[in-house]
Amino acid sequence: MELGKIQILKVDRIKDFGAYLTDGSEDVLLPKKEVPENCEIGTELEVFLYRDSKDRLIATTRHPKLLVGEIGRLSVKSTTGIGAFLDIGLERDVLLPFKETVSKLQEGDEVLVYLYEDKSHRLAASAKVYSRLLSNSLYKKDDEVVGTVFEIKKMGTFVAVDDKYNGMIPPNESFEDIKVGDRLDMRVIRVREDGKLDLSPRKKAYRQLLTDADTLYNIIEDRGGRLGFDESVSPDRIKSELQLSKNAFKRAVGHLLKEGKIEIIDGDIKLK
Repeated sequence: MELGKIQILKVDRIKDFGAYLTDGSEDVLLPKKEVPENCEIGTELEVFLYRDSKDRLIATTRHPKLLVGEIGRLSVKSTTGIGAFLDIGLERDVLLPFKETVSKLQEGDEVLVYLYEDKSHRLAASAKVYSRLLSNSLYKKDDEVVGTVFEIKKMGTFVAVDDKYNGMIPPNESFEDIKVGDRLDMRVIRVREDGKLDLSPRKKAYRQLLTDADTLYNIIEDRGGRLGFDESVSPDRIKSELQLSKNAFKRAVGHLLKEGKIEIIDGDIKLK
């Protein structure tokens, strides 16, 4: 019998409190509330095996959100001093130990994890998924993809594309407020020799220019028609206030000037 896996077991005997299932050498209890109607000795059932609150091996006819060895997104049910408990779709939640986390979590967060069997033969989750991700996707440059942010470092924002392929947003492509657990629409900007994907949440140049110009115009409008600075300010201030690189900001300003929507007067950008 395999913990954390779905398997076909045969009903060996039926008791008042449930049915014992067997694989021919071991048996496990399926609680009465989960025993199907018209179940009899010899009936084959598809079940998932896990450990209950008393650490006993138990069977369930429910299908969990993840099997051992799989990667997926689970919701945080609660947090404690030893880690976070995640909703796996069963009566008992699965523990994400503190040592297996990569960021601070709170109730309601979604986190990308893989499910494994720990040294005590219990189901557990780990958010350290980097080594579990694949590098053999069929995506190519300029393909549009969706992925989950699973770790953020100085060298880049690490993303699981389709929750299974290894990708990263380089620092020079990330100007948004991104956090672990976010689902992002992205574009492949490079496929590395090892198959890993370099990504950007930004669109192709001209489409991104239009988006940035609209964003800038709306910000100026929200500020009463004045931005408060022009193109001479530092890149850090532009990134902090507008979530744009300085080059993207200058391109957006140029576009709006060409459209006749703004003017630059006395170190300030104003709507016309």
